[in-house]
Amino acid sequence: MRQIRALRVAAVAAGIALMATGCGATGKSTGSESSGAAAGPITGLQIMVPNTPGGGYDTTARAAAKVLDDEKISTNTEVFNLAGAGGTVGLARIVNEKGNGDLTMLMGLGVVGASYTNKSESKLTETTPLAKLIEEPGAIMVSKDSPYKTIDDLVKAWKANPGSIAVGGGSSPGGPDHLLPMQLAGAVGIDATKVNFVSYDGGGDLLPAILGNKLGFAASGAGEYLQQIKSGEIRVLATSGENRLDGVDAPTLKESNIDLVFTNWRGVVAPPGISEDDKKSLIAALEKMHASAGWKEALKTHSWSDAFVTGDEFKTFLTDQDKRVADVLTKLGLA
Repeated sequence: MRQIRALRVAAVAAGIALMATGCGATGKSTGSESSGAAAGPITGLQIMVPNTPGGGYDTTARAAAKVLDDEKISTNTEVFNLAGAGGTVGLARIVNEKGNGDLTMLMGLGVVGASYTNKSESKLTETTPLAKLIEEPGAIMVSKDSPYKTIDDLVKAWKANPGSIAVGGGSSPGGPDHLLPMQLAGAVGIDATKVNFVSYDGGGDLLPAILGNKLGFAASGAGEYLQQIKSGEIRVLATSGENRLDGVDAPTLKESNIDLVFTNWRGVVAPPGISEDDKKSLIAALEKMHASAGWKEALKTHSWSDAFVTGDEFKTFLTDQDKRVADVLTKLGLA
């Protein structure tokens, strides 16, 4: 059952107030009266997070906002959460705010999938792609009290009775936390249609379910739970990248003789119809952030892989991802 927290009304109201000004990011930059490549930092920039606080989108958005402000690329950058329906409430907001150059949304693979499984009328392909920021492998995790000490222990029990083991993820069906266990099931010989997947609206909602031992295992990005992993509250059985994850003492799936590599990604989009000046200004701000020492430190701190691409290249990537996810979900009968 998907858990959805209450909306942060004050933050949303602030966003609406800023929207009403009708000014884009470039038009509100300090140090210049002209639009385009303004001399001063961007002001009035908002980053919407389409799920609850504490998850991967939220962590990434707040890390980006901190670097933007610390490096004086932007001033008083606002991050707010607009959770619901696997990210599609936020997606509808960004699509409906055509021309609003102050608003951006931190998003990723999960929103792509949710747009299909929740039958959203809004699609990511309608937005203005700004930049892909990061990639990260998934992690197969259990609580410290779990009977599963290794990935082999888990797979043995899972194959014996797939439906009896609840698999939790911080995304809707079609998102990375859903696609990873489905692909893992296929890789170990389990019928994916028999997987008992429990969806949570973001990593912040998934965490207490892991810690409370309410799941057989969870699939999500390890970067969201590094504190709990380091303290021993969460045990990582395996990670899904090509190589081991720095700071996480766990083998890859491939090392464990499971032929699967899977990575998630996150990026930033803006509403449709923003001005060319606003688009250039926002991409330029993200390029400056990406080049900064502060962002490099954030990548290291959260065990994220740099995957920075912008503009048309990111647009092509989004289009490809949209088609790929639609094809996978169609085969599972979910789209």
